[in-house]
Amino acid sequence: MSNQTNKLVIDIETIGEDFDQLDHATQENLTRWIKRDSESDEEYKIALEDLKNGLGFSPLTGEIVAIGLLDYYKNEGAVYYQAPGQKNKETKEDGVSFKQMTEEEMLKKFWELATRYQVFITFNGRAFDIPFIAIRSAIKGIRPTKDLMRGRYLYQNNPDSLHIDLAEQLSFYGATRRKGSLHLFCRAFGIQSPKSEGVTGDDVGPLFKKKKFLDIAKYNVRDIRATRELYAKWEEYLQF
Repeated sequence: MSNQTNKLVIDIETIGEDFDQLDHATQENLTRWIKRDSESDEEYKIALEDLKNGLGFSPLTGEIVAIGLLDYYKNEGAVYYQAPGQKNKETKEDGVSFKQMTEEEMLKKFWELATRYQVFITFNGRAFDIPFIAIRSAIKGIRPTKDLMRGRYLYQNNPDSLHIDLAEQLSFYGATRRKGSLHLFCRAFGIQSPKSEGVTGDDVGPLFKKKKFLDIAKYNVRDIRATRELYAKWEEYLQF
């Protein structure tokens, strides 16, 4: 692929709604299957807690609190992040700007920026990040500027919006028995894991409640930098 092609690394962080604040019909809809499948009250309570903790995995019950974007060649970018109740000035650290925005503002900015790029790099972005961004955009009345879900296989993609999902590529489109997480691939390839500083995706919700918004943004930076390095390994040794 030509070095003149603009490449953008993408990662998002999300949180879920408060289950206890949802209307009764929505609660019933979400819990119907665990009521049916649970064989005891204890099993139901465990499943319910898992459900509550997983509401951030769906754009229907969650929202985006950070979008990290990194220009592959410049190794510079930005993290747009929510910080309700705060008015934080824009800061910059190691080539990455931290910009406070609402979810709607960050989605508009993302799609505006996307028009300048032809290749989009994610880890598990086809299963999570991009569909989440697209649905949240539609919910906010924002139309995507590019179709980043077109064609699962790289040869099917539009050259102007080529989405390279490293989770798909490194599992050979699911041919391997286990896909492997970003952490495990980083560990195997000698790349610093985003989890190296003790923060994981599971911590995003609790950090948001504690108003540690910049901690979330900085975790997001570690995600996009690790994804960039992993892409470089894939491109050099496995891309055909």
